[in-house]
Amino acid sequence: MRRGRPLVRSTGVGRAVRAAPRHWLDPRLHLQGAARIGGVPAAFRNMAGGGAWRPPRSCEDYWWEWKHCRGLRHAFHHYYAHGELPVCDRWREDYEACHAWEKDRSAAAQEALCKSERARVMEKQKYAPVWTLRKNPPSDWYLPLDQEKPN
Repeated sequence: MRRGRPLVRSTGVGRAVRAAPRHWLDPRLHLQGAARIGGVPAAFRNMAGGGAWRPPRSCEDYWWEWKHCRGLRHAFHHYYAHGELPVCDRWREDYEACHAWEKDRSAAAQEALCKSERARVMEKQKYAPVWTLRKNPPSDWYLPLDQEKPN
């Protein structure tokens, strides 16, 4: 027998609407199998710095990124887009640091992975947008476009 909220509730106008599952409404119930201390799931505790630290990505991800970076197709595309061959050493170093951390939990490997991931995030954020976003629409936005008028 199912306890708790019903699967279907009535709206009062003859239609039945399926009720949302409880874990959609309460994020604490989302990770039901997770160990909890003080009401906080273990996955959230680890992300916040408490408890056991985990690498930001799995070691397999660093390996496949390195393999992808070394591939001929990626090298050709990177050379076409940027005018230089890609530098794949950072992915290999991150893979080795990840394995070193998994092997003996070294603090140097943990710091190297954190530093590398921070550098990747900062590299993504350093480029400005191509155009500036406008605050309001143009004053004549509702008028038809002049297709015949040369620029």
